[in-house]
Amino acid sequence: MNLLQPDSIPLAHHFGIRKCAGKVLYCALIVACAATALEAKGATSTTSDAVVLHWNEVAVKTVGATPPFPSTRAMAIVQVAVFEAVNAITQRYQPYLGTVTAPPGASVEAAAVAAAHDTLAWLFPMQLAMLDGERDASLAGIADGPARNAGIAVGQAAAAALIAERASDGAQVPQFYTPPSAEPYEWQPTPSCTSAPANGRGLFFHWQFVKPFGIESSSQFRAKAPPALINGTYANDLNEVEMVGDLSSTLRPPDRAAVAKLYAAQPPHRGWNLVARQLAAERGADEITNTARTLAIMNMSLSDVHITVFESKYRYRTWRPETAIHRADDDGNSRTSAKATYQPYVVTPCFPSYPSAHGAGAGAARAVLERAYGRKRHDITITDDGAPGIVLHYSDLRAIVDDVSDARVYGGIHFRFDQDAGERMGRDVGQYNDEHGLLPLVADGN
Repeated sequence: MNLLQPDSIPLAHHFGIRKCAGKVLYCALIVACAATALEAKGATSTTSDAVVLHWNEVAVKTVGATPPFPSTRAMAIVQVAVFEAVNAITQRYQPYLGTVTAPPGASVEAAAVAAAHDTLAWLFPMQLAMLDGERDASLAGIADGPARNAGIAVGQAAAAALIAERASDGAQVPQFYTPPSAEPYEWQPTPSCTSAPANGRGLFFHWQFVKPFGIESSSQFRAKAPPALINGTYANDLNEVEMVGDLSSTLRPPDRAAVAKLYAAQPPHRGWNLVARQLAAERGADEITNTARTLAIMNMSLSDVHITVFESKYRYRTWRPETAIHRADDDGNSRTSAKATYQPYVVTPCFPSYPSAHGAGAGAARAVLERAYGRKRHDITITDDGAPGIVLHYSDLRAIVDDVSDARVYGGIHFRFDQDAGERMGRDVGQYNDEHGLLPLVADGN
């Protein structure tokens, strides 16, 4: 599966729209082509968000088993393109790029469909047949004519603009990390790192260099330094994960085992978009641009915080609990002791420990969703095909974040201070993006 080929996007095919000028990147010309047949009339401002939610679900399905950090990048590309297309017509918020001009009366739903389809087709060309079928089914519910054609052209233009923006964003060439020494606290490959592509190296070293969507740089929200090895916090958190995170632990309650298994199986993009769709559904048929913006900001923040977390991970390069517990006699802390038989309950990821990427994603998503929908009094159900039989229910977004934190500690792969730092980082990234990006347009005098 190739996530990086910009020339694989279908160029206005199957839509019945004449290509005005070569490639779809000439987005203004394509929109103008459809606009020539369109009667001037105002866009409907109360259009339902159903098509945006449906294509969010399609996007998550299409991303599938893609590794978690390319997954958040992919979801951000799709959701920002959908927002850019919808907002070009409704003009309720500041645009992301601002390069798309929509003719009056263009179909907002058709724009959303085309933007999602074309970005996903670029990212996942091997799934084009499925995506074409989903697109055709969505468009079949929109009346044929100039409005639909114009909306399609707007969506194609938005997708082309995002593709051009992200075609060389730093995600294209993987880089790996080899630890320079085996000094205490220095990250060391765990047994999970033996096979390809890690081959005894740290994964996603290059992710810190990927271009963010909203924040200014990967170091803008860098985590503070982790606790020193001789610190009491370090000792307390090592002892906690040793007691409850060992595969053979008798101190791990069944409900904590369940959250460890579920969140080990469920990457942040899949879980948090599932939560977002349920929150949007609770509200009822919301105005389409509002939901498009929330999904865009949340997925931008998930991607940005994962870029940020890898900048911090490879700056501090701390060992995982699996290594730390085996080598606790080397850490100089009298309150820790080695346990040679320690094995984590879930598989340790193959990169440094501090801070937690899952914790960072949870903090970012919660910050955005809480601002959009409120923290409490929800009815959220989380399941995942990778953890059959486990069903988690929540009414409070804070409780989800707490469970994500417990999942990594009771799973035996993170210290509690990893989780706390990740959550703070995520909160800061999510708040920053929500306060600085895609802001409402306020009429003069209001």
